[in-house]
Amino acid sequence: MSGQTPEKDRVPKREEIGEAYKWRPEHIFPSDDAWEEEFSKVDKLTSTADRYRGKVGESAANLLGALKLNDELFCRGDRLAQYALMRRDEDNENPKYQAMAQRVMALAAKARSAMSYVQPEILETSEEAIRRYLESEPELKVYTHLLDDILRGKKHVLPAPEERILAELEDIASDPDTIFTMLENADMRFGTVSEEDGKEVELTYGRYPLFLRSHDRKLRREAFEKLHQQYLNHKNTIAATYAASVKLDAFFARMRRFGSSLEAKLHPDNVPVSVYDNLIATVRANLPSMHRSFRLRRKLLGVEKLHMYDLLAPIVRDVAFEIPYEEGRKIVKAGLYPLGEEYGAALDEAFEGGWIDVYENQGKISGAYVRNVYGTHPYVLLNYQGTMDDLFTLAHELGHAMHSYYTDRTQPYVYSDYSIFVAEVASMVNEALLVNYLLDSETDPRRRLYIVGEHINQFRITLFRQTMFAEFEKLAHERLETGGALTAESLSEIYRRLLEEYFAGEVHIDEHLVIEWARVSHFYNSFYVYKYATGFAAAIAISQSILSGKEGAVERYLEFLSSGSSDYPLNLLARAGVDMTTPRPIEEALGLLDRLLDEAEVLAAQYLNERSDQ
Repeated sequence: MSGQTPEKDRVPKREEIGEAYKWRPEHIFPSDDAWEEEFSKVDKLTSTADRYRGKVGESAANLLGALKLNDELFCRGDRLAQYALMRRDEDNENPKYQAMAQRVMALAAKARSAMSYVQPEILETSEEAIRRYLESEPELKVYTHLLDDILRGKKHVLPAPEERILAELEDIASDPDTIFTMLENADMRFGTVSEEDGKEVELTYGRYPLFLRSHDRKLRREAFEKLHQQYLNHKNTIAATYAASVKLDAFFARMRRFGSSLEAKLHPDNVPVSVYDNLIATVRANLPSMHRSFRLRRKLLGVEKLHMYDLLAPIVRDVAFEIPYEEGRKIVKAGLYPLGEEYGAALDEAFEGGWIDVYENQGKISGAYVRNVYGTHPYVLLNYQGTMDDLFTLAHELGHAMHSYYTDRTQPYVYSDYSIFVAEVASMVNEALLVNYLLDSETDPRRRLYIVGEHINQFRITLFRQTMFAEFEKLAHERLETGGALTAESLSEIYRRLLEEYFAGEVHIDEHLVIEWARVSHFYNSFYVYKYATGFAAAIAISQSILSGKEGAVERYLEFLSSGSSDYPLNLLARAGVDMTTPRPIEEALGLLDRLLDEAEVLAAQYLNERSDQ
């Protein structure tokens, strides 16, 4: 089937997907045997990694040697990990790649343990000596920001023996996420749903958003209830798994002398807790805008009561966007044209160079993500179904990929793993540019209403919904840290209360919605989702600067993409003209939402009048 796209009525096996629509992990290692050979070499290197133990602070040469060894070990180890994880994610039912992924995670834990002495020994060295080494050894200059950051966290780093123990425990800390992934992707089955013509179609996590975008409300409801019923059926297992994850967060925060799990998780980005709290407070103050969007949606759908399964449904009945992947590629590239020819050429390389795994197949992990492989190229995983949402997912993930691409070309390995805080800016700038292109090129009022409606929904999904998720995480962690228990009942009660406050009676709340917390995989990477919301607000500011033709805007943005983790996220954004320590970027984004709602209400009135005349 080389070059063919899969059928829509069943989930194909991996070998049935055309090669043109698969990523190329062989760009990392040509074969599993080559991976095994490199695994053995890295394992041996790990076994000799203590060569600088007890000597790191003795001289500039030793400090440099330890840092370079650390880079080599983790760069090569990361390549091993990305290959194994990508192969596993192609088919979670394949035990070979499950085993490879487990082995490489164990190797990574061994490497962290073996190199765990480096940071404590740097901290045992006087700051005066570190500064002297930086002045005397030119090759150390590249590590200036890293060393500054290590010194910033001095009070949170333990003596070497304790650090070694914590490094060993890091492997266990990923177990809740692994358990949830296996349960959701390999063990859970959602049955079938009935389409309008009576045809039974398999319900999968990848197809779920497609069903929710159907005009058929009965289909939407069936898909919503059947999918969430599985999480209800497994609620105690999932609650125990998530509780274990939260307990591990609290444990590591205590061990490293942080005031809370939240403070500990924000520390690596040097983001104060006030930024997190400011996001929640600012969004809560503007909930009436979201309520306004719900009322408009209910009117356009013509339903008495709005349910969660109505929130992705098309608000214009006689307009449908079916966007095959090949067409989606062209639209995305056209939408990102304002970023210049160089960026466009990089997109061509992504589309043609084996970066992207496009379609769902049996056993493939759900959702979408990007894996960066330093020295090769980024990889993009999709489960493309041809909807407008898939189009935006393509643009979103390519934002991450281009961030990695530009960073890898510019930064050394030590600064190649940029913060998610800034990564979400890159992905959402792409989305903002794409929606602007779609609106600029559309004059038909009905199609324009559809696009404006989709953009309004993006505010709900990215700014309001992710902030609600962020508040759920905060409340769940606070409950455990103050002696409370995390059970299926207590977690559902927290979630119900938030739904009631955020929705204010505009959306019906039932047991299938209350269990929604149980299927949010990002909760296993705690205090991650707030970055979607802050990133969205920053992206609006940057994209508006680019679209208005502001002098140097594109150049500053490409420089931002090329910065990696060479500075703290808030500093990088400040240099790009966005101050996330204030409510202003969030308020500006919400101001745009209100303007979109103004236009949508006018278009909606016109559309409803036309429908009533027919």
